[in-house]
Amino acid sequence: MNEKSDRIRAYLKFAVLIILIVGVPAYLYFFQHDLVMQFRDISSIKQVITGNNAASVPIYLLCQIIQIVICIIPGQWLQFAAGIAWGFWIGLLLSLLGALMGSTITYYLAKYLGTDALRLIFGREKLDHYTEKLDSRAGITAVFLIYLIPGLPKDLCNYAAGVSQIKLKPFLIVSMVGRTPGMIASILIGKHLSLGSYHIAVIIAAAAVILCVLGVIFRKQITSFIDGIYDRLLSMQNNNK
Repeated sequence: MNEKSDRIRAYLKFAVLIILIVGVPAYLYFFQHDLVMQFRDISSIKQVITGNNAASVPIYLLCQIIQIVICIIPGQWLQFAAGIAWGFWIGLLLSLLGALMGSTITYYLAKYLGTDALRLIFGREKLDHYTEKLDSRAGITAVFLIYLIPGLPKDLCNYAAGVSQIKLKPFLIVSMVGRTPGMIASILIGKHLSLGSYHIAVIIAAAAVILCVLGVIFRKQITSFIDGIYDRLLSMQNNNK
């Protein structure tokens, strides 16, 4: 009976894997090609989001979730569009909410699929590299830096977290804090583009690039600083027991 159940679970996981790798992209390409083409630039994304009135918020949240679950899709376009459509505060709130939902779904999806299935999707070396980072003593620091520094495959980290030893709550807290500065920059750029303040948008983009470069240059010092805070928090927690 257990062998039969294990076989059924294996088949189900394989089916989910095929749907993720082949089914969703194929469906979008062959049956929703016109919809996909509407996401070719910022103004088109804004039209899709805001052109549906009452459904605009659910559509945006769904786009955010899909972008995180199908992690090869870049998310900056959506955040630019959120800044254009709703301004800073509402755009940031919706972006954070969508990222929180997408990260939670991806975390549990990874747990369901398991390490072997994820290795087929992302490759053994890449997945194991991230899983080892998350399972190390500096796992929390690694999560923060991965989400803070632009250009790193953040949403692959969601999947790695699901098959690592890290718990959902600390992972979500640290990853959302790490995501926030980049989201703020993208949404502010979108907002100022909508207002025609192109010089401000350029200044924000330049500042984001400079901070990114500084983050890469001083990543060891940043890591040591965050590790120190983490160790102190662990010490305080142990002393309170």
